[in-house]
Amino acid sequence: MVVVALAKDDKSPVTVADFAAQALVAKRLSETFPEMGFVGEESAQVLRTPEAKETLDQVTHFVQQVEPDATPEAVCDWIDWGAEEPTDTFWTLDPVDGTKGFLRGDQYAVALGYVKDGIVRVGALGCPELAAAVRPDKGGAGSLLIARRESGAWAGTLGSADGADADDDWQRLRVSERATCAETRLLCSVEKAHTDTRGIGLLAKTLGITADPVPMDSQAKYAVLAAGGGDVNLRLISPSRPDYREKIWDQAAGSIIVEQAGGRVTDLSGTPLDFSQGRTLANNRGVLATNGLLHDALLAGLKKIGA
Repeated sequence: MVVVALAKDDKSPVTVADFAAQALVAKRLSETFPEMGFVGEESAQVLRTPEAKETLDQVTHFVQQVEPDATPEAVCDWIDWGAEEPTDTFWTLDPVDGTKGFLRGDQYAVALGYVKDGIVRVGALGCPELAAAVRPDKGGAGSLLIARRESGAWAGTLGSADGADADDDWQRLRVSERATCAETRLLCSVEKAHTDTRGIGLLAKTLGITADPVPMDSQAKYAVLAAGGGDVNLRLISPSRPDYREKIWDQAAGSIIVEQAGGRVTDLSGTPLDFSQGRTLANNRGVLATNGLLHDALLAGLKKIGA
């Protein structure tokens, strides 16, 4: 496995895996749904530079394992299909959500969502290091979560050791029934730059939450929440980035999976997430995802601390 990372303009890392996954998904989506748009996290701009030739060769090598006729130019074109602005109907992809977790060998996810008229209709999360959608399992078969609006959310095995499909292990997901703030299990980002750790501590104190926060990378947090292994997934705005707005690919798949498992997802003011504003959730501040029972109490707590 190649895990060497490049730095994007915002200083976040991007790996060969990010590029290869986006290229392959884009290629398959363009063939299957040619009339739909596609919004991906990555751009091939850096790959088209002479300095990145070795990285592009590595990306092409891995893509060729699935698409034998792939060329470097075609790979870049497939990746860059995702650089477009959203249309009324489109797919959005985070090819490796939680790249730093991936580099550390911790939690990460491949996240794909289908959006129509600003509402997520379908979501899928592949979590290779997560068992039964709730338990870290390094090197295990992993979990695949899918949801369709009005049809529920389900989890199955991502893959077995011999590559066989596991068609008979799908389980319907259901959020926890915890309704007491003191026992709330908060799922929070590992990376301090992604959230306001001080604010989370203040919120916990305000609401009397005694359980320690559970740090976890990527939309795997949404998976754990949907499966009842946690109660709240909180994304506070970092004081160092007060104007930051979430990217749609970071929230689309996970949000519908939690909602279809019986949970609730809004921004920090209680407003539903609006996926009709381009590549970001421009009309929303932060994200609050809960089992539903705790949502109003968390919103009240957030208001009290001025978050």
